[in-house]
Amino acid sequence: MKSIRIGAGLGFYGDNWEPVVATLERGNVQFIASDHLAELTLAILQKDRQRDPTLGYARDVVPMLLRLWPLMAERGVRFVCNAGGLNPQGAAQAVLAAFASKGFTARVAVVTGDDVLPQLLDASTPASELAHLFTGEPVASVRERLVFANAYLGAAPIVQALDAGADIVITGRVADAALFLGPLVHSLGWTLTGATEPQDLDRLAQGLTVGHLLECSGQGSGGNFGSQGAWQAIPDLAHIGFPVAEVWEDGTALITKAPGTGGRINFDTVRQQLLYEVHNPHAYHSPDVVLDMGGITLHDEGHDRVRLTGARGQAPGDQLKVVAGYRDGYKAEVTWGFSWPDAWDKAQAAQATIRTQLQDKRIPHDELYIEYPGLNSAHGALAPLPDADTLNQLNEVWTRMVLRTPVKAAADGFGRLFPWLALSGPAYTCCFQGLHNTSELLGIWPTLVPRAAVQAGVRVELLPTPGAAP
Repeated sequence: MKSIRIGAGLGFYGDNWEPVVATLERGNVQFIASDHLAELTLAILQKDRQRDPTLGYARDVVPMLLRLWPLMAERGVRFVCNAGGLNPQGAAQAVLAAFASKGFTARVAVVTGDDVLPQLLDASTPASELAHLFTGEPVASVRERLVFANAYLGAAPIVQALDAGADIVITGRVADAALFLGPLVHSLGWTLTGATEPQDLDRLAQGLTVGHLLECSGQGSGGNFGSQGAWQAIPDLAHIGFPVAEVWEDGTALITKAPGTGGRINFDTVRQQLLYEVHNPHAYHSPDVVLDMGGITLHDEGHDRVRLTGARGQAPGDQLKVVAGYRDGYKAEVTWGFSWPDAWDKAQAAQATIRTQLQDKRIPHDELYIEYPGLNSAHGALAPLPDADTLNQLNEVWTRMVLRTPVKAAADGFGRLFPWLALSGPAYTCCFQGLHNTSELLGIWPTLVPRAAVQAGVRVELLPTPGAAP
């Protein structure tokens, strides 16, 4: 029975690609699928695009592919990624230009169609549509401030690009696991579009599970492992190997990694990733299939090998998830520290002084957020603070204050409230950090759009070989 092997690429914008080198050299893979986009990443890319319209993509894709392509070309490995972000065509052009400078030749496909901003900007859209997925608020409340909106595409355009012979597929916003499902459908001949038979849907569910297990790079092979008393046994994280899946035609999959790499593939590390970001394990929705994890079996075969079976699938719905971003004011933040004795009381007195200045100067703001790094900044309400007497015995108390305001000038001026406290406020121990760091805030608007309103497109380009006629 036919099988293919696919390796995990990046798990986020800025991830390390050296483990992918090990996968290419020793993992015997035919595909690498790389996930560069979190929901927050699109907001980062939007800020890039505001500064330079040619940007808007994950720029690490260029040095990454310059490093990986010689290894991929030598072995016939093909690459799928969503590094296109808000500008997949720009990402492809940047890759092609970089390849041309090195004399590399590759077929590069661009997947578009995820941009649905025009639909959200259309004032004729009924108020009942495009509402906030969690609050129900109508999109009209943010329409004039929207700057991007992208639907989560599925695997179909990736399959189309691979069928057309692409060596590298660059997409915008697609469902993370679709990056992996596309190569499986392409190579193993699975039915995707219009799949209704239980066997076909179960294969897609297995493929979706594989993608979910590989989409977070090293987190699927022991990185970020949180089991108390067990994480210390994960070996050699400095040389971690990203997970690799071997998948057969019937959907059975083996999760492993390249030999000689660090990390660990076992029952515990795999099941931790399986449940990552899953709200309902019996209905994990994607554009391609709805996954029921209830029947999944993970059989630990030892030696960094876990066999995956039992995923069940149902046909997907007629809507696609959308992540949109809108301008949501500005923020400025300042951090500084106070030392023993009475560090806590000093911090409280300094905060009271800042609040008084905000009131006296009538500085408009929606919120003044305060946290204490090292005390409650990671866990918030789950980390209740000790009483004041105990806190005053601490060697140091750090205070982070964040102003959120609709007025840029108010954010710009926030840092000017602090310097005079160096000599005229409670005794502090460390300098002020962040006196001039205004940044624009982008709010996230999750919603749904009809699948029929989203039309994916695929374009394949072949970089000419050096000296060839144009």
